[in-house]
Amino acid sequence: MTESLVRPPRLAPGARVAVVAPSGPVPEDRLQAGLDLLRGWDLEPVVAPHVLDTHDRFDYLAGTDADRAADLQAAWCDPEVDAVLCARGGYGAQRMVDLLDWTAMRAARPKAFVGYSDITALHEAFAVRLGVSTLHGPMVAAADFLKSARAQGHLRATLFEPETVRSIAAPGGGRVLVPGVARGVTLGGCLALLAADLGAPFARRSARGGLLCLEDVGEETYRLDRYLTQLLRGGLFEGVSGVLLGSWAECDDPGLDDLLADRLGGLGVPVVDDFGFGHGDDALTVPFGVAGVLDASGAAVLTLDEPALS
Repeated sequence: MTESLVRPPRLAPGARVAVVAPSGPVPEDRLQAGLDLLRGWDLEPVVAPHVLDTHDRFDYLAGTDADRAADLQAAWCDPEVDAVLCARGGYGAQRMVDLLDWTAMRAARPKAFVGYSDITALHEAFAVRLGVSTLHGPMVAAADFLKSARAQGHLRATLFEPETVRSIAAPGGGRVLVPGVARGVTLGGCLALLAADLGAPFARRSARGGLLCLEDVGEETYRLDRYLTQLLRGGLFEGVSGVLLGSWAECDDPGLDDLLADRLGGLGVPVVDDFGFGHGDDALTVPFGVAGVLDASGAAVLTLDEPALS
């Protein structure tokens, strides 16, 4: 059964936030722009030692698995750090997640952890291994975040004044595929990463009692079909309370709508598309591990029982 998780504290002006790169290499110009933005929020960003590294053999990785894991673990366990923000996604989190010392990380105080895309592997690990809620939200050096006032504003409100964004409305009302009202605990992330996690050590067996959030980028419809079918066959959808679908950026096949209805319409739970989180422009921040209600009886709204951060 999907249960509510421990909510880390909200941030206050002057908070020290670590920036890490668990996945792909980070463009320095975008990193600097993101750091300037954080400083404008009266935060003190601290860049982990290997954020600008590139692996000497695999140029799609931000340095070695061991170094990326060490950066994340050190940031999480540092008592002077109030939040850990990912610089970007790409690929690589799955390669380093089992190198983390989860015993040491459980001993550290919970803090806000922000990212999306490849960071899905870490959202799941933080939920299952630490019991700590996380934020599926924009990343410091991501181009879509740097150019979007709405994405910046929603993340900032979530970090500093989370009670002001307890109600998250789908932009334009969303697109209700299956109407209804559902209660559950939020979880999810990038569809491809969730499919890749099935059967891995400590992987979640099902989303029973959960409001499952799904999105992806740059995938052909048959691949999305494969991922959804894999999750269906693997049992992740068993007992799910509702499904929220975010962006499908660069997934332009007109057959996508039919696919979503075909694979998800028979679950017997509310399903909403175009909910505004993920890889698309102006992405909203959605907390994972927090109980709430999805009202898809009209314009779609997710109302959290408690603020994302305590």
